[in-house]
Amino acid sequence: MSDFKFCPICGVSLTLRSVDGDGGKIRLTCPEGHWTHWDNPLPVLAAVVEFDGHILLARNAAWQDNMFALITGFMERDETPEQGIARELKEETNLDADQITLIGVYEFMRKNELIIAYHVKASGTIQLSAELLEYRLLPPAKVKPWRAGTGYAVADWMRQQGLEVEFVERPILVE
Repeated sequence: MSDFKFCPICGVSLTLRSVDGDGGKIRLTCPEGHWTHWDNPLPVLAAVVEFDGHILLARNAAWQDNMFALITGFMERDETPEQGIARELKEETNLDADQITLIGVYEFMRKNELIIAYHVKASGTIQLSAELLEYRLLPPAKVKPWRAGTGYAVADWMRQQGLEVEFVERPILVE
């Protein structure tokens, strides 16, 4: 479940119970009826970024060496998914999103997220934010998707391009 312990309305300790009309799912609720923690998945945006004919993959500052993946981020209030992925791309790489095309929507239950993935044709000059340590530009045919989360979006995009898909077990390890 989550780290919630107290009702944000009245401060009483939350309890686990089945919520009426919710198919018997157990939820954290206020025993006084003020609040229910639904624990719905968070929408995450992801981009297969095409830049100068190559796919841009980046390494997050928290990741091990040689591990690279897509540009991702959370949607913010009052923005469309397309606006959100353009904002994330600009914030993390300084690139402009010239063309944004939906690839698909993917579950990522391990992190309670719903991934909305796009193919983004980008232009500009790459300047990484402090969140990212380095990047790689790979020819599309050399990209190898991973069997989780955004990896399935990469595989679907590759298939749309007529490219052969060869999965690896985790985000790309680049030599």
